[in-house]
Amino acid sequence: MASAPPITQNPDIRFLGRLLGDVIRRQGGEALFRRTEYIRSASVDRHRGIADAGAIDPGLGALTLDDTLAFVRGFMLFSMLANLAEDRQGAAVESDADLVHALNRLDEEGVPRDAVAALLDAALVVPVLTAHPTEVRRKSVIDHRNRIAALMRLRDGGALETADGDRIEDGIYRQIALLWETRPLRGERLYVADEVENALAYLRDVFLPTLPALYARWERLLGSRPASFLKIGSWIGGDRDGNPFVVAESLRLALSRAAAAALSHYLDCVHALGAELSPSTTLAAASPAVIALAEASGDTAPSRADEPYRRALSGIYARLAATYEALIGRAPPRPSHLPGAPYATPEALRTDLRALAQGLESHGISGGALDRLIRAVETFGFHLATLDMRQNSAVHERVVAELLRVAGVEADYAALDEDARVALLRRELASPRPLASAFAAYSDETRSELDIVRAAAEAHRCYGPACMTNYVVSMARSVSDLLEVNILLKEAGLYCPGEPAAAAMMPVPLFETIADLEAAPAVMRQWFAVPETAAIAGARGHQEVMIGYSDSNKDGGYLTSNWALHEASKALAPVFAEAGVRMQLFHGRGGAVGRGGGSSFAAIRSQPAGTVQGRIRITEQGEVIAAKYGNSESATTNLEAIAAATLLASLEPDCLSAADAARFTAAMNTLSADSMRAYRALVYETEGFRTFFRQMTPIAEIATLKIGSRPSSRTKSDAIEDLRAIPWVFSWAQARVMLPGWYGVGEALTGFADQGLLRAMAEGWPFFAATLGNMEMVLAKSDMGIAERYATLVGDRALANGIFGRIRDGWHSGHDSLLAATGQARLLEKSPALDESIRLRLPYIEPLNLLQIELLKRHRAGESDPRIAEGIQLSINAVATALRNSG
Repeated sequence: MASAPPITQNPDIRFLGRLLGDVIRRQGGEALFRRTEYIRSASVDRHRGIADAGAIDPGLGALTLDDTLAFVRGFMLFSMLANLAEDRQGAAVESDADLVHALNRLDEEGVPRDAVAALLDAALVVPVLTAHPTEVRRKSVIDHRNRIAALMRLRDGGALETADGDRIEDGIYRQIALLWETRPLRGERLYVADEVENALAYLRDVFLPTLPALYARWERLLGSRPASFLKIGSWIGGDRDGNPFVVAESLRLALSRAAAAALSHYLDCVHALGAELSPSTTLAAASPAVIALAEASGDTAPSRADEPYRRALSGIYARLAATYEALIGRAPPRPSHLPGAPYATPEALRTDLRALAQGLESHGISGGALDRLIRAVETFGFHLATLDMRQNSAVHERVVAELLRVAGVEADYAALDEDARVALLRRELASPRPLASAFAAYSDETRSELDIVRAAAEAHRCYGPACMTNYVVSMARSVSDLLEVNILLKEAGLYCPGEPAAAAMMPVPLFETIADLEAAPAVMRQWFAVPETAAIAGARGHQEVMIGYSDSNKDGGYLTSNWALHEASKALAPVFAEAGVRMQLFHGRGGAVGRGGGSSFAAIRSQPAGTVQGRIRITEQGEVIAAKYGNSESATTNLEAIAAATLLASLEPDCLSAADAARFTAAMNTLSADSMRAYRALVYETEGFRTFFRQMTPIAEIATLKIGSRPSSRTKSDAIEDLRAIPWVFSWAQARVMLPGWYGVGEALTGFADQGLLRAMAEGWPFFAATLGNMEMVLAKSDMGIAERYATLVGDRALANGIFGRIRDGWHSGHDSLLAATGQARLLEKSPALDESIRLRLPYIEPLNLLQIELLKRHRAGESDPRIAEGIQLSINAVATALRNSG
């Protein structure tokens, strides 16, 4: 086996690490600095093969509890600074993941540019921010990190001082010192309002300014103005599945705060344009449209009498200020002194702005801040991000059953079979009569669900229909699960009977378990067989289907989950083609590979031919949001990667011949079945596995982290089936096993008869290459030596040895078979940047793991010193920060 090349440390990491060392020495004292440095150097030496496996234990054992907390904080901050340095280098995204390379590749394939333009005119690409609790860092910590990044950008340009006169290096040192003194753990659990505000920071500070600038670049590249096909979505404030704290007020809060941010941005932009657009009619004639806006503005200032653009902008500002007051309920921070009627729609605002732009274009003046504002209005409207609603189908069933029972329509809806349910629901949807009565008594659950759809209808009236378009149904398994949503929407006026019927929001089925993914084509075929729903989908032009990675992985293991999603997507395509409706896939991806994480660029490109069609939505959550969209530079890189991948997946010719597709599919069916059999044999069929998992990993301690508003488990059961996917994946990552990202694959690959076929699949099939690539990253981040120490936390030694032995054997099998299939001598041999990134971190993660194990032992033995519990939480935070995509 080839040895790993020496690590060439990023110069930014050396620079930031030196400053962090200076902070630790000054803030923590020379003794702490020397102990920390000893442990660091000993761990690095061990990973370089200079010292043996136990070399770092004496240093760790000498730490007091106070020193332990300080040590963990230091290693956590180093990992965060290393992440920052790598993000600046774009190490997380492929070098060719941009529109330039995508267009060049399509040119080489003979795809004409008019085909690209036609696709973009009908495209929709949406990263959707969710509040899934995998971001362990406080926003205060992230803010300091972003200030350091801004200072590093000044340093890149050769600046020695900031605009305020501070030395750059002093400023970076100051931010690191403030980080050292900033409490890394949240003292209180997050509420939905906190999650709304956290997301709003990204929407307001990053997406609002970044997307218009990105579109301007794309316009120059394409030679034409593309439609605003890339937009932003959110679940935060609308995702109620398993979160009892999301209610109608959460929805109102999320929408109102987002609208206030969008309108404030537009007001600021118009105010700035008033200073810039100074053309005078004494020097250049203005168009009739500009003159009309100027005359209607009410701006009669003599100093602007000959400046129609400024007068027009005064009127636009007044109308925007009135819009802000009408929608938000208070005057904007900088009110207008002129009266103005609120804009009824974002399109009306855009029309006025376009009139100004066309007037300037007639003088040969174009682009700039005005065009960016027009693009922002097109992209963000008055709502900023389209907010999805999501709820579990079981809740809808109970609520609809109660509405029907109280209304005297059906005494026992739950007892009806599927055909009877569909017939009943269709009859109700055809009737204009509402089911709910203001004079009837309903359960809290039913009242809450009615309140939230009414809040959605209110939002449509306030912010426009683009503010909420999708209603995701978790655990959707039948047509009735979707029709029940329309019943609730009808109660709020969002579904209107008639010929044809109309729905202002689209029920979106979420297929996630293996069985549900396999049944998805049949369900959608039945859905399109309902005349009313087929007509609505046809009028809309598309129907969305969401496919989820989390529960499918927990259900069937890594390989089967990915294959089931791939095959479900492929099987859905002809169903939609038969219905004459464009398919829009919504990929519910998490941060960790065990929940669909990994490169978005590779994931989109590896979708089955004909399934993307220019339209795709992807969830972004937790630590992934900060990593991808923490600043304008990283957001630009990652948004462009998603757009480029969508173009390629939609227009690039299929790289597989029919013969290869057939034999690769047959091979994957075999591999999937074997992998799932091995996975389920361990996780669901091994006596004592549940106990092993809960004692070996820090899952109980993870539940004490205050990182989200949602409960960590669906029920009080401790069954694996009932555990949420996030803590399932997160806890295995902490113990350095990463089991959901690889277990079962090695047994399947090793036992496959045609090893040459596996090599051909890895080389020539993007799906298989991406699947193995993500698994390879997980294997590289796992460590069976460290994992074995976590296994000592299991009380029953025989149980621990037996189960861990199977896990260790499975890891080695996966490791060896992956190298054989990819033709590598070591993991990540063909991905040197990622290899170096991971190997740089390993010496810093290992001591954290060892300290965490010791603290877990003491905590579980009953030691009550609060510093032990704090140390465990800090170590979880630090390990997650170092591993990056661990949740």
